[in-house]
Amino acid sequence: MKSSHSLASFFALALAGALHLTAAVDYHNHIGLQLWSLREQTKADLPAALDLLKGYGITEVETAGTGNLSVEDFTKLLSDRNLTAVSAHMGYDALKKDLPGAIRTAKILGVKYVITPSLARGPAGLTAAEAHEVAANFTKWGEAFRAEGITYGYHFHGFEFVALAEANGASAFDIFLRETKPELVTFEMDVFWVVHAGKDPVQLLKDHPTRWSLMHVKDIRKGAVTGLSSGHAAPIDNVAVGVGQINWPAVLKTAQEVGVKHYFIEDETPTPLVCIPDSLKYLRALKL
Repeated sequence: MKSSHSLASFFALALAGALHLTAAVDYHNHIGLQLWSLREQTKADLPAALDLLKGYGITEVETAGTGNLSVEDFTKLLSDRNLTAVSAHMGYDALKKDLPGAIRTAKILGVKYVITPSLARGPAGLTAAEAHEVAANFTKWGEAFRAEGITYGYHFHGFEFVALAEANGASAFDIFLRETKPELVTFEMDVFWVVHAGKDPVQLLKDHPTRWSLMHVKDIRKGAVTGLSSGHAAPIDNVAVGVGQINWPAVLKTAQEVGVKHYFIEDETPTPLVCIPDSLKYLRALKL
């Protein structure tokens, strides 16, 4: 006999399948790169870094700012190399300060998604009051971006899964789920940070199938300590995709089933120029 949790996951997954039936994608066709992966290279020579990226055979990117260039000049560099900015990371404080400016930047870039990559928090993480305020802002920003044909969302770093005593054990993640709507706020799953926090990415995808649109494909070193919700990890705990402890066939299969649309490698290893090609080789060869 199935447990109630298993039944709930089954029906949630079935609902996601129905909702995303026409939008399902093969992840192989949408493997992109979060440009933060080439942070040192872009600082030194942005055009050369983008040439390197093009050489990897990647066509989709997620931006992390535009360096010292105007958004117009940055967008031209991408266009000249047939690179498409699908998503843009934009900071929480920047959106609070100038939402119209952020929308203008997103429209010039031509992105489909704007994602806030993390949140400032105290040593103990977010408080319940802060989580409620953040959720309200997410909804407000989601409405504004949606009016321009752009989807707004949030990228989790792990600290959002901590149970909050003042919220009767609910976490910031739970609050964001309850207090935002899928049509206004989507989520980007960073698989590294989910596992680092001791959570199961497959189960999170199944339990909340309408909430995930984007994924950061990052592996965590075998033997690395997990169950930590600090949002911080040693660089050596980041490894090329496919050599760490994450069950990628299960994660990617489930992600496809629930309708995740874009998969960005985010390389935070000490050797991205070695690991990015290795990650691409693994992902392109993997058959689900």
